[in-house]
Amino acid sequence: MHTPTTEALRLAAIEAAQSVVVKVGTRVITTADGKLDRHRIDLLAEQLCRIADTGRQTVMVSSGAVGAGMGKLGLEKRPSGLAQLQAVAAIGQADLMQAYESSLSKMGRHASQVLLTAEDLRRRSAYLNVRNALIQIHAYNSIAIVNENDSVAVSELMTTFGDNDRLAAQVAGLLPDALLIILSDIDGLYDGPPDHPDSNRIDLVKTIDESILALAQDQQNHHSKGGMSSKLDAAQVVTSHGQTMIIAPGRDDHVLDKLFSNTPIGTLFLPPEKSIRGRRRWIGSAAHVAGKLFLDDGAVNAVCQNGRSLLAIGITESSGSYDQGSVVSICNSAGKEIARGLINYPSNEVLQILRQPSESITEILGHRPYENVVHRDNLVITAQSDH
Repeated sequence: MHTPTTEALRLAAIEAAQSVVVKVGTRVITTADGKLDRHRIDLLAEQLCRIADTGRQTVMVSSGAVGAGMGKLGLEKRPSGLAQLQAVAAIGQADLMQAYESSLSKMGRHASQVLLTAEDLRRRSAYLNVRNALIQIHAYNSIAIVNENDSVAVSELMTTFGDNDRLAAQVAGLLPDALLIILSDIDGLYDGPPDHPDSNRIDLVKTIDESILALAQDQQNHHSKGGMSSKLDAAQVVTSHGQTMIIAPGRDDHVLDKLFSNTPIGTLFLPPEKSIRGRRRWIGSAAHVAGKLFLDDGAVNAVCQNGRSLLAIGITESSGSYDQGSVVSICNSAGKEIARGLINYPSNEVLQILRQPSESITEILGHRPYENVVHRDNLVITAQSDH
């Protein structure tokens, strides 16, 4: 049987990606003295826009707030006190966002600041809100610049997500068919110390086992918390979601363009062949089911056969008490479960809008945050519908 080449596997991963999350570390976008490297941000912004121009949802997870604040304040080393760290991050975040907005606006797009804490991705209602916000930011011709909310996330500054590598992996898990690209000051994963002349870059990792984890060579400095260990942790999260990750040379001026033209750079991490996307696995099996929706035959067909979102007009009955962001079981008229999904409305509102067209929701509820009751991207088919 023919074994695909690394180039073919890389090309397949890039072509399959509907969403692209790019993570850039402090050491890539700051100069040696800790100040923002605005030329680097210009180069990255141009390439991010070219990716977005292909129709892919494009998100940047950017470190650099503390580093930018250090540069602005003339600090030579990262503060150790929590209050100082929070203040430096807050001061630096403004500079960081201004730099991205300036660079992206030259390409006709805007920067959208998204500050997250670990709690935002633990609670399903917040998770759903973040996910929908990212989708809408893309629809508005903008690129989300995501960062840990360092100025308020107390444990992150001393460490929560650990660093933005893990945050980037969790953001990738929010998006459909995402490719995570981590831009590092090291060109990829090496089979020895990266600066040793006998070390070689590993082009492809199919399985992250103990031998791969043992290759991590963390090189900490005063400006960054990340290292190869955290990148491999991120790779484990991403591949468990059924997604692909690439560690690539962040200081290559054309790194993203090269990746999307299938130039063989960096290290490609593939998901296991039988993996199920983490969010869908959670929805379809692990999540607590808080209620049930019963659909008419037209809605069953729209959801199961045509891949549509679930609209209120197709719901005939709702049972159970559930909140927005809960997982609900979606059943046909005979009561057989056909799908599960994250619901956009609490049960008391669903009871008011079932069987109603979407345009009537505002009149009935006084608001309409979502046109659909369950978005197709938050819906997993669990059984074939009866014909």
